[in-house]
Amino acid sequence: MGQQSWAMNHLVYKSWMMFVDGENLTIQAQNLAASKGLKMVAGLPNYREGSFIWFRNGVAKAARFNAVPRLAESALRAYYYTSLVGSDPEMEGFKGQLRAMDFSPEVFKKFKGEARPKGVDIALTKDMLSHAFRGNYEIAVLVAGDGDYLPLIEEVKRLGKLVHVWFFEAGLHPSIRLAADHFVDLTSPLLQDCCTS
Repeated sequence: MGQQSWAMNHLVYKSWMMFVDGENLTIQAQNLAASKGLKMVAGLPNYREGSFIWFRNGVAKAARFNAVPRLAESALRAYYYTSLVGSDPEMEGFKGQLRAMDFSPEVFKKFKGEARPKGVDIALTKDMLSHAFRGNYEIAVLVAGDGDYLPLIEEVKRLGKLVHVWFFEAGLHPSIRLAADHFVDLTSPLLQDCCTS
């Protein structure tokens, strides 16, 4: 192994931020579980149908350690974007749940039967771009698989930042996989943490 390769494998970036399209992540997780004949475990603190899912067993630790260059232990900030059908007190309680998991919550109100609000995508794109322009991170971790994020990834890379994508291989748009500087498949953590037969 050359000296440059060794240095890249042992380099730790201290400034990284995470941007989670939580609604997209949750819907794709539900679809993935159903395709394998599994059910999502209702009532888990890390799962709410259609709105929220996250992983209990150290996915962030494993992903940041295996990344090249490696990510520091904690993100400077981790945003979670989603929408929720519910009353104002339910919205506030849900935001508090996300906050307790060290996310900065961006929760949009949704009405029953309403399609996914565009505010989720717009807010994520705005925040990831504005932090890149301000030089607030060296690596953006985008937890999303939608092909609509391709222009965002390309623009952030043009600003000299690295973009890591964490998502499910089965739900990932091919252009996103090609554009990412590093990819982590979240399928195994999902099946271990959140599903039952």
